Amino acid sequence: MSRKFFIGGNWKCNGTKEEVNKIICNLNEAEVPSEDIVDVVISPPFVFLPLVKSILRPDFHVAAQNCWVRKGGAYTGEVSAEMLTNLDIPWVILGHFERRALLGESNEFVGDKVAYALSQGLNVIVCVGDTLEQRLAGSTLSAMAAQTKAVADRVTNWANVVIAYEPVWAITTGQVVSPAQAQKVHKALRTWLAENVNADVASTTRIIYGCSVNRANCKELASKADVDGFLVGGASLKAEFVDIIKSATVKSA
Repeated sequence: MSRKFFIGGNWKCNGTKEEVNKIICNLNEAEVPSEDIVDVVISPPFVFLPLVKSILRPDFHVAAQNCWVRKGGAYTGEVSAEMLTNLDIPWVILGHFERRALLGESNEFVGDKVAYALSQGLNVIVCVGDTLEQRLAGSTLSAMAAQTKAVADRVTNWANVVIAYEPVWAITTGQVVSPAQAQKVHKALRTWLAENVNADVASTTRIIYGCSVNRANCKELASKADVDGFLVGGASLKAEFVDIIKSATVKSA
């Protein structure tokens, strides 16, 4: 079945108020495919969420880059799902490889965070990825399965979940992932969902790609059957992000 294309822009720990205004101005003025064709979600740092939400065009949405695993309380430095919903922030990114690698977030911890965020009404972009060691050992698919299972064990309704595949081995080494390689992993992830969750979840869940997406490669990547969009890092801070959004038309052609 047809899955609506999804473009996420992850700004990570970047930006000043002046830069934010410039980026959003560019996006607000851009001519891009309609909401019927593509969902566009912008994820600035926490401190800029209210600003971005207040000035961003209404057909684009906003995501937080993380949220806490349970209701707020004595957790210094954390932001709860309840806080995000209180600010009408509809999306959150969870399980990004940087948090897994740098902050030690386990598969189970990420699964718990996904389940809690969903229970509070958030839509979740959950990231999964394979390291260089896993790729060299031929265990990419088992790594993907373990990370996805930790979510599947805790989630019954996948309607508000987007999976983002991050080839950590390429991100950390500068190697290039071919569109064919991306499609192979995406197809394997969809097959895992069909075999371990159900066929409906496999056919409807969007699996997006997140590694060095740019204006030069976005259309070829978008043409792959199981690539349903992108989670864009550095390029989401640049004017070329508009071209990446426009690649959604490849699927609707």
